[in-house]
Amino acid sequence: MAEIKDPENTILMELKGGTVTIELLPKIAPLHVARMKELVRAGEYDNVAFHRVIEGFMAQTGDVANGDMEDNFNLRAAGTGGSSMPDLKAEFSKVPHARGSIGAARSASPDSANSQFFINFSENTFLNGQYTVYGQVIEGMKLVDELNRGEPPAEPDRMISVKIAADA
Repeated sequence: MAEIKDPENTILMELKGGTVTIELLPKIAPLHVARMKELVRAGEYDNVAFHRVIEGFMAQTGDVANGDMEDNFNLRAAGTGGSSMPDLKAEFSKVPHARGSIGAARSASPDSANSQFFINFSENTFLNGQYTVYGQVIEGMKLVDELNRGEPPAEPDRMISVKIAADA
């Protein structure tokens, strides 16, 4: 089991095979961390699909507006929505998009991140300085590696539940 140093800034994401533990980086990206925690505490990420999973690149989820649809035809809209809260300003840093890092998904506008995020499968250095990094998987990356691939996957995996360690 991962050593949890800061339970208030640690996410426990339950997937079909077990728990992925994510350490958030509030000193690096305070706005993104605060948004994720707010959505987690509201239960917004529960049952949301990984709607874009690209081999060797990343797994994207967090479309709380469209990602909880059970009908895969309708799930094709996932990736186009966010939360009811306003978009966030970019918080670019020197933290690299390393394997297991959590990045804020956005449109072409740097200040368009909202609720969606991705987990990098590999070192994606071409994303450095262009997408906000605000967390790191510290345990359970093998579970992320096992997610069904596709855009969207034919049978998408879901975040069964997402909690903050301090609340678990």
